[in-house]
Amino acid sequence: MRISARVLMVGLSIAMLVVVPDATVRATAQVAQGKATIIGSVVDGSLNPLAGVTVIIERAGQQVAKAVTGADGKFRFADLTAGDYQVRAERTGLPAFTRAFRVPAGATSLQLPIVLARPEEKNADEIQRTGQQGQRGAGGVAQTPPAVPVPPPATATAAGAGAAGGRGGGVGVAQRGSTIAGLPQSELSAYIDYTRPYAGPGGGESYASIDPNRFKSAREHPLSTFGADVDTASYANVRRFLSQGQLPPRDAVRVEEFINYFRFNYPAPRDGRPIALTTEIGDCPWAPAHKLVLIGARAAAAVPRETGGRNIVLLIDVSGSMAPPERLPMIKSALGMFVDTLRADDTISIVTYAGTSGVALEPTPIRERDRVQRAISYLNANGSTNGAQGLITAYRIARQAYVPGGVNRVILATDGDFNVGITSQAELLRLIERERESGVFLSVFGVGSGNLKDSTMEMLADKGNGHYSYLDSIQEARRMLVREADATLETVAKDVKFQVEFNPAVISAWKLIGYENRALAARDFNNDRKDAGEMGAGHSVTVLYEVIPAGVDDVEIADDRPEVDPLRYQTTASRPAPAAQPRPAAGNGEWLTVKARYKQPEGERSDLIAMAVQFRANGRNQHLPLAAAVAEFGLLLRDAPNQSERWAALERRAELLTVPSAQSADVNGFKELVTTARALARTRR
Repeated sequence: MRISARVLMVGLSIAMLVVVPDATVRATAQVAQGKATIIGSVVDGSLNPLAGVTVIIERAGQQVAKAVTGADGKFRFADLTAGDYQVRAERTGLPAFTRAFRVPAGATSLQLPIVLARPEEKNADEIQRTGQQGQRGAGGVAQTPPAVPVPPPATATAAGAGAAGGRGGGVGVAQRGSTIAGLPQSELSAYIDYTRPYAGPGGGESYASIDPNRFKSAREHPLSTFGADVDTASYANVRRFLSQGQLPPRDAVRVEEFINYFRFNYPAPRDGRPIALTTEIGDCPWAPAHKLVLIGARAAAAVPRETGGRNIVLLIDVSGSMAPPERLPMIKSALGMFVDTLRADDTISIVTYAGTSGVALEPTPIRERDRVQRAISYLNANGSTNGAQGLITAYRIARQAYVPGGVNRVILATDGDFNVGITSQAELLRLIERERESGVFLSVFGVGSGNLKDSTMEMLADKGNGHYSYLDSIQEARRMLVREADATLETVAKDVKFQVEFNPAVISAWKLIGYENRALAARDFNNDRKDAGEMGAGHSVTVLYEVIPAGVDDVEIADDRPEVDPLRYQTTASRPAPAAQPRPAAGNGEWLTVKARYKQPEGERSDLIAMAVQFRANGRNQHLPLAAAVAEFGLLLRDAPNQSERWAALERRAELLTVPSAQSADVNGFKELVTTARALARTRR
């Protein structure tokens, strides 16, 4: 048996090598040689790319590489061995920049963003203080706030808070003709700015419009391609509506965020990769003739880094609309807990924005914890919302304190109301996309009600290589910033994409549940220039497909005609003509093949994971019952709130759920939400 096991392991290794892409081979060879590529960019104090900057890399006082930036401000150095270096950047008329950095052993690529700013640019930020101005130190950064607290101003009036709500007085739905990931640049402004009134709860809230996925023929559409999503905002936000005795607006429900709110205990990666895949197939509770396919991805836990330390910039909205207790006061309490969990070698900065942006705390090591806590305690809400300028300042501070090879993240806390500053939202998005390439990622925490700009916050996090969460309570804030702090801060895999190929010999039609705004074209899967989702340390992503087995009649696909008739004189470029013979693999019992691509946090080229999936009639599904129940909860709220029989069946199934103790609190809360939503749906009829 021992020899057989060895033979099996060798066979598996050979099989894995067959699907390893060229990029993996090249990266492995580079690691073996101990060489890394340095990728950097130079910007001014307003984050505009700088051309004509001379960038020099030195080691032990000797120049080892030199480059001059082009119009995009970028530079690149290849084949640097592990060790300590110094980078110097110079351009006539600007102060020179120098920084020491280390290339960790085994690194294949490293980001190195640089800011060359004149003193007046560095000093342009107004220091936001309650009652007095802080004294400026070198570089125009505020010193520690006074030791004696200044009493905060009175809570903003209801009229003032309402005025800050801004646009239109109704829940708006951002319109678009494409997904967030694939939106044409010319339509970006329309996507954010255009809203339509919604005559329901929520005051001035806005949500991106969702067109639910529909069944597709496995023969005509064999591929499903989309980016990963670990956002959880929709579930917490809907919980807020239900706790207030209201059913949520339809477009506030994003089913994938409901499912991904729950951390499924999928097996962790064991092969050195940052993610691992799990699959299950079982019955579909709301359509007995159909099946559900679960695909689970688990990210690796955080590991110690050779570079050490994390660079965190808190970007806090202190505009007048943030005055209510569930907004800025709650954020301050949550940040106080968050700071207590950070490591001594982590660095934290605080940037605030209202009518103008300011640096409330320059980059400060967490070992000066009292100083950081005092800076948090002095935050107060007042003024309009210049969110764009706040982002510029926060990214600049993050660049200046950048940790090469480490964690560099801006965390934005806001109700999402950006009503002053950059008027072109397309410019704002280009800024965020450019900065994510520098290695600084953006996560967003939403708070409040009445003027919540959910659509804006979701998009900012998507474009910034971060995730979007909604804090409906101090308990949820503690969950995201304390219990799941590693997942919030540390990205282990970026641009994670999935592509599933369905076997038409077994499956006649399929429908992806959720992920509507993460859809990608099939050709985008192998295109490393296409942005996708990120997974933090320990994150799990759960994907559900509802599939119709071959031979099962269904009204939705009864008229299974192709979108376009087959060509008479040639086959299409994307797939063989329908008359072509099936490939041998079609009859081997496989239902589908799932593939995932991912990049290392500072990498440029993706690696591939692929696995074929077969149905095991007697297999035990550990994760599917909970995932199916949560998915149906979202589907009922969004598409069928009046179906009383389905609500009753879901409530019965939810009560029978058995889960590991680590999930029990979340699942008990879910059961209560199902009961509440069922009662609200009954009274609504």
